[in-house]
Amino acid sequence: MSFGRLYSRSGPSRPMLCAMRTIIFVVLAALGVIFGARWVMAIRSSASGEGESFQWPTPLQMVIGFVTNFFDTLGIGSFAPTTSWFKLQNVVPDERIPGTMHVGHTPPVIVQAFIFIAIIEVDMVTLSVMIGASVVGAWLGAGVVAGWPRRNIQIGMGIALLIAGVSFVAANLGFAPVGGADLGLGGVGLGVAATTSFILGALMTLGIGMYAPSMIVISLLGMNPAVAFPIMMGSSAFLMPVAAIRFLKANAYSLRPAVGLTLGGLPAVMIAAFIVKSLSLTTMRWLVVVVVAYAAVQMLRSAYQERGEPAVSHH
Repeated sequence: MSFGRLYSRSGPSRPMLCAMRTIIFVVLAALGVIFGARWVMAIRSSASGEGESFQWPTPLQMVIGFVTNFFDTLGIGSFAPTTSWFKLQNVVPDERIPGTMHVGHTPPVIVQAFIFIAIIEVDMVTLSVMIGASVVGAWLGAGVVAGWPRRNIQIGMGIALLIAGVSFVAANLGFAPVGGADLGLGGVGLGVAATTSFILGALMTLGIGMYAPSMIVISLLGMNPAVAFPIMMGSSAFLMPVAAIRFLKANAYSLRPAVGLTLGGLPAVMIAAFIVKSLSLTTMRWLVVVVVAYAAVQMLRSAYQERGEPAVSHH
């Protein structure tokens, strides 16, 4: 069965669900417009001052944008591969990599959110609650998790994801029951999902990606893994523009590579979203295994690289 043909379970009336979707789209569009206006202002300010003037990105910078956003749309995430590619080929100075990624990846992520919320049927109450919880977590939780040792979190989540990945392989082979086909949650399940989204939103302030953990949580709560996509992309689309604007204000990014991420990333999103929409439930569950395994290895690799470094707060 194609995910594009799934419909919500019984719950709020269809007009109410449509209204909620419309509200999400309007707020998301407003965030996109505000971000776009701020970026144009920053470019003009740089051109008239001593900052970096506008130049069209190089083919390499656009290829990086295409490849990383293609896999981001499949749930792999874009920050880890972008960072690796930038460092490997010296595209962006290390201190400007976070800002460049936030600014350049924001437009593709907003487009991802629009597409997945539109083409993958999901209970809008569940979607709204989980997006809202992740945003609140990123804001209020930042102060709490800022003092946590990032390396310990990476090790813990890396091991947890590996265990979850093994359980999914067992489920896919018919040895264990994992996941379901529900498109939304209620009661205790929704409370658990909201709490988890709050925590994952807070962990994003430490650079801990939320895509793979979200897939696992959603599946373990009995929802269709496809529902993870509008939830993951929606959460990121509401969080990233705000962070990107902060980098713009501080001029803590590299303009040309950022433009490359955007121009290369937008068509990649369109192509990858079509692929995700057409995947069967079984194929989607195997995709979850791949995503989770990749995320686990990346987390454990980062923790290994940070061994011996003093535990510092990450703001």
